[in-house]
Amino acid sequence: MSRPSSTGPSANKPCSKQPPPQPQHTPSPAAPPAAATISAAGPGSSAVPAAAAVISGPGGGGGGGAGPVSPQHHELTSLFECPVCFDYVLPPILQCQAGHLVCNQCRQKLSCCPTCRGALTPSIRNLAMEKVASAVLFPCKYATTGCSLTLHHTEKPEHEDICEYRPYSCPCPGASCKWQGSLEAVMSHLMHAHKSITTLQGEDIVFLATDINLPGAVDWVMMQSCFGHHFMLVLEKQEKYEGHQQFFAIVLLIGTRKQAENFAYRLELNGNRRRLTWEATPRSIHDGVAAAIMNSDCLVFDTAIAHLFADNGNLGINVTISTCCP
Repeated sequence: MSRPSSTGPSANKPCSKQPPPQPQHTPSPAAPPAAATISAAGPGSSAVPAAAAVISGPGGGGGGGAGPVSPQHHELTSLFECPVCFDYVLPPILQCQAGHLVCNQCRQKLSCCPTCRGALTPSIRNLAMEKVASAVLFPCKYATTGCSLTLHHTEKPEHEDICEYRPYSCPCPGASCKWQGSLEAVMSHLMHAHKSITTLQGEDIVFLATDINLPGAVDWVMMQSCFGHHFMLVLEKQEKYEGHQQFFAIVLLIGTRKQAENFAYRLELNGNRRRLTWEATPRSIHDGVAAAIMNSDCLVFDTAIAHLFADNGNLGINVTISTCCP
């Protein structure tokens, strides 16, 4: 079964730094593994923020917090709302000639002030509002979906890039599927939009990737269901370094990072009196595979190693999922 989202080589994917894998636990013996054949194929709204703020000390107050916010704080942060996207106008803060604010992202798309229709040029810096912004903790833009953090404006973008409450993207490798939605909707999306993905039941299965000698960047994907959760198994073949093709194998949990910490997985290549094993904590699909590949935080082997374990161009990987001890 091939990667269902596209055909042809996989696309480059952005990466971000991830935490190291958690301590491993040896999986308990399981029933004889199921097996599936995976064939190779193809290439690879921001929520309106809830208004809330905390006034910090004279120095600008770094760090974030959570907790109830007074109506006065609500009124203060509402002064920073962009009239176009309703996100916050953060430093550097520019105003029109009449003093109205608009965020920098929206400003680049406008020819006049959305409030008074006056000219946006020349650019006028509002230093007073910038000083106030440095004394306020702004809510995460995913506050409406559950995030309770308030942050200094310099910390807000970095947090929102990794916020647990941000929308989930389609976990299939490649860039062809642009779906986003809640965690609860991920499996429904996969079943309806990526019907070619094979799902095997059980904690111990065999992931059989066919035609591993295909040229270029190739992905193999399948699902494993056990312990009341769904896991995505991904094998990617790509040229991380020029002229040196490598295979990268990893397991992702269809769940949160906190849920992923409750499990461990083992990948094993076994054959011809040789064995290659990798054990780690699965990553949440929120994190994706790109960062793991960039940091080699997964099972990594080159084509020469793959051929030692392959049989007629097909490569079997034993996959075992286990629960971690409390």
